[in-house]
Amino acid sequence: LPHAAAAQPGELLAAARAIAWNQPPRGLRQLFVDISALVESDLRTGIQRVVRSVLKALIDAPPPGWRVEPVYGDGGNRPYRYARRYMLQQLGLADPGLEDAPLALRPDDVFLGLDLYTNGTAQNRAQLMAMRQQGVAVHFVVYDVLPMLRPDWFPFGTQDYFGDYLDTLSEVANGVVCISRAVADELTGWMAERPWRRQSPLKLGYFHLGADIDASKPSFGLSENAEQVFAAVAARPSLLMVGTLEPRKGHAQALAAFDLLWQQGVDANLVIVGKEGWMVEQLAKRLRSHPEREQRLFWLAGVSDEMLLKLYQSCSGLLAASEGEGFGLPLIEAAQHGIPILARDIPVFREVTGAHAHYFRAADAAQLGAALTEWLALLADGKAPGSDGMPWLKWQQSAQQLVDVVVGQRWYRSLTQDQRAAPPKPEVHE
Repeated sequence: LPHAAAAQPGELLAAARAIAWNQPPRGLRQLFVDISALVESDLRTGIQRVVRSVLKALIDAPPPGWRVEPVYGDGGNRPYRYARRYMLQQLGLADPGLEDAPLALRPDDVFLGLDLYTNGTAQNRAQLMAMRQQGVAVHFVVYDVLPMLRPDWFPFGTQDYFGDYLDTLSEVANGVVCISRAVADELTGWMAERPWRRQSPLKLGYFHLGADIDASKPSFGLSENAEQVFAAVAARPSLLMVGTLEPRKGHAQALAAFDLLWQQGVDANLVIVGKEGWMVEQLAKRLRSHPEREQRLFWLAGVSDEMLLKLYQSCSGLLAASEGEGFGLPLIEAAQHGIPILARDIPVFREVTGAHAHYFRAADAAQLGAALTEWLALLADGKAPGSDGMPWLKWQQSAQQLVDVVVGQRWYRSLTQDQRAAPPKPEVHE
């Protein structure tokens, strides 16, 4: 390095990393972690927050004997590449002209599709099959199968491209790891109705997500109306809803239920944190023009992690009104801060919260209003179930559960053409 004396420490570190990255790992198997959507555009969605958190945990504590390699593809059946420039950018280091080289595949390496990259993955079917033929195990994380079960909740066309994505996974993957047992069971049911295009069994596993916001590059800063929001929250019972506005999330029913409560003289706040998603134009219009807006109704379309943490600490409870989820990360975040949970009675919420929540079933606003009234009374009497004792994982523990499946072979079940509709057998350990 003839110019090393003039180089800055950060540049030397970047160069050292570049040299290391350009050398094949001796004696280490490679765990390729696909972060394609993150490399393309980090929209800071819920899934991308998971991807960042799990990736950081894997890099901080790789499985013994393994080297964690973030990788990406851009579709079009072009080779996957090492995400070196992206990682340097995330480390805040200068780019020493490092090339994002194609993967150096070796038998017994593992490819883990951590990111949700639907179209690109479907386009790369031949690449993924070629990996398997070279002895690389190919596994994917599945966050939910809701577009296939309830296409009415999603924009037109979602069912088609998401179906292509799941068909690709079911054909090319050695294994699929879901983010809950409920999703694994839903995927099994969906696959029972699909053509079987495999010669070998498909291994199916699951793990649970973490809830350590500090591990996912948290954002900081309070909203302009933060003082007004927290004053209102301190003045009366406040229910917090967290998640992008989508048809399945239950925001419309919750707002209608609170309208009934306010008409009945119930003094309570509804605080909604989440940006506007798809197919919710009328709901967004109602929220913006509502007479209780900025009084007892607050819609915070974009807040920092710091603001969200303060809301968890300040609100009376979490309202989890979604009709369908892959996991339900706000449940864990609520438990982390010890606030009570009022949750819709769906399998995944039961799996995540167990006895540490009060559940409701509501087909309309009146039934949800009744459930809210009952829960508020329990809360006032100190009888609402607490979330304090609810088990939850940090992201390092979550990543370890994932590693236990894809590296440790702790699979939930193994699917064959004849076993897809059968009840799950005990976990498979290979």
